[in-house]
Formats: sequence, structure tokens, C-alpha cells
Amino acid sequence: MARFPRSVYRDGDEPDPRFSLANERTFLAWIRTALALVAAGVAIEVLEVGHPAWRLAAALVFVVLGLVAIVRAWFGWAGTERALRRGQPLPGPGIGVVLVAGVVIAVVLVGIGLVL
Repeated sequence: MARFPRSVYRDGDEPDPRFSLANERTFLAWIRTALALVAAGVAIEVLEVGHPAWRLAAALVFVVLGLVAIVRAWFGWAGTERALRRGQPLPGPGIGVVLVAGVVIAVVLVGIGLVL
């Protein structure tokens, strides 16, 4: 039986199920983070927090970060699963620094919007 995505499952050996399940839990944690970021962006706009221009900028930053987190979730899961199957070192977190910087920027934008 073929498993999806084939690019991940076609190479290497089946890893210990505990590792694959841990990888899946990490994937789901990234999805929850993405949902929270998008929800924050929507909430800022709906609740009309602060100055309209700064609020919109912060909301857009949060929504874009949510989309980035979704992409990171998928590629992070695939890269880790592929490494587990091939017996290679696990990939690093990669884009995590971008997400942290983006959240800081969004919070600063909200803060500026509240002051104005």
C-alpha cells in the first residue's frame, strides 16, 4: 500500500513508531501555533485594538506568520520523517527565528497602535 507523500516514504527503512508519532505530534503543535497566529491577527482586527493603520499592519503580520508556520509544519515534518527513515541527523528548526522576530514585530506594532 502506497503512503502519502511518496517522496518521504519511498526511501529508507521504517523507523521506530515512537519517533514517527513524536514527529507527528510536533507537526500538530506547529499547526496549533499557526491557528493561534491567524486567530490573533483576526482578533486584533475584529476587536479594533488601537490605531487602524497599526492594527492592520499587526494583524497582517500575525496572519502571514500563521501561513509561514503552516508551511514550516509540513516541511519540518517531511524533513524529519525522511531523516528518521534514512538514519540521518535530524534537521534544525530553521524558520523558528523568523517566527519569533515576526511575533515581536507584531507586538510592537500593536503597542505603537495603542499609544497613538
